[in-house]
Amino acid sequence: MTQIVDVPPVSDPENPQENGIASRDASLAEDEKKYDATPAYRQDAFGDESNAEVKYKVMKWWQCGLLMVAETVSLGVLSLPAAVAGLGLVPSVILLVSLGIVSTYTGYVLGQFKLSFIWVQNMGDAGEVVFGSWGREILGAAQVLFLVFVMASHLLTFVIAMNTITGHGTCSIVFGVVGMVVSFILSLPRTLAKMSWLSLVSFTSIISAVIICMIGVIIKHPGGKVMATVDTDLVHGFSAVTNIVFAFSGHAAYFGLMAELKDPRDFPKALMLLQSVDVCLYIVAAIVIYIYGGASISSPALGSASPIVSKVAYGIALPTIIIAGVINGHVAFKYVYIRIFQGTSRIHQRDWVAVSSWVAIALSLWIVAWIIAEAIPVFSNLLSLITALFASWFTYGLSGIFWLYLNRGKYLCSPRKMFLTVVNLFCVVFAAVLCGLGLYVSGKAIHDNPSSASFSCANNA
Repeated sequence: MTQIVDVPPVSDPENPQENGIASRDASLAEDEKKYDATPAYRQDAFGDESNAEVKYKVMKWWQCGLLMVAETVSLGVLSLPAAVAGLGLVPSVILLVSLGIVSTYTGYVLGQFKLSFIWVQNMGDAGEVVFGSWGREILGAAQVLFLVFVMASHLLTFVIAMNTITGHGTCSIVFGVVGMVVSFILSLPRTLAKMSWLSLVSFTSIISAVIICMIGVIIKHPGGKVMATVDTDLVHGFSAVTNIVFAFSGHAAYFGLMAELKDPRDFPKALMLLQSVDVCLYIVAAIVIYIYGGASISSPALGSASPIVSKVAYGIALPTIIIAGVINGHVAFKYVYIRIFQGTSRIHQRDWVAVSSWVAIALSLWIVAWIIAEAIPVFSNLLSLITALFASWFTYGLSGIFWLYLNRGKYLCSPRKMFLTVVNLFCVVFAAVLCGLGLYVSGKAIHDNPSSASFSCANNA
């Protein structure tokens, strides 16, 4: 009987091509072994959910797109008319279109990074891929801080809205507590699919409120255009730029949204839904309110119409003011929750430990957000600070770094790669400038603003 013996491949010095193939095959086999030995959470963000009590990967692309619209558009569109007044009409429109295109591209890069490392569920995971364990901790903490600051900006907007609607019916701190409690209750569902129905309400709310505001501003100035004369300085001009950047700054939540898609390859469709809505809405709303509002433009923009119309607009905008903050909060809670229970079955359970942990995390972060909202009670200044610290990197800089990591060693292999290398290097440099200069102007604006009394009962509408 002939015995078959496995003989390891022998290198043939006269056939380097064969040697290369054998070496590549051995490398692939080694990679497969490493993958099999990798913990489940590193192979897939949520692992096998076939028998799970709580299933996360059930979201359709259009649900993801609506969540992205709800998360991004609300505060962004409310800050733009004042930003246009600070820069002028033509520069603002150029910036809106340009930043819309660049943010679409950087969002697409995040989608490609997710497909390359399917287990990535948040910015911390992506940081671990590129920078190692310290990158995971730094980017994870930065993502949570950014989302908590965004939650704070929504609480601040809620206080402004309630002061406008009620004519400062009670202490502003009370309105802040009410907003925090309502937001906390709406944050209790653990999956984004269950949050998607809220995004429909949010989308309808902000569209209706902006249309009412535009009509109100036109009625307030029916005789013609009353554009403000642009007389700005570095602080006000660059603060306006950061507010426009903030309008496209939903990227910090993208990995979390992609992780709960049925098929992460559908993310580009959700991204295009978001960008087609926000760019069109931003340009129309900012131009109309600026042209007819002139020097009377306020930030948030809904206060630019007459008192009665402003009350109606804020009343209709209340759902999106709350819901958009809740969606950002949900992504922050999910990061902390998964870090605590990662690699265990607890994330898919409904026992008292899982439920009470989610509730405790949500309540803690909403309390921190409320403290920030009370400490920095000026809407445009808070947005400028958030943009400088976090949105500059999450929206532009990190996407450039992730692309450079994915394409290392191939930067000059073709004219297309050379062009994209320049584009992504520009994104990194742009983020650095935005961060450095933005911190200076936002800090100075907060210091110089006479109405920025912290933890005050005063009317901030």
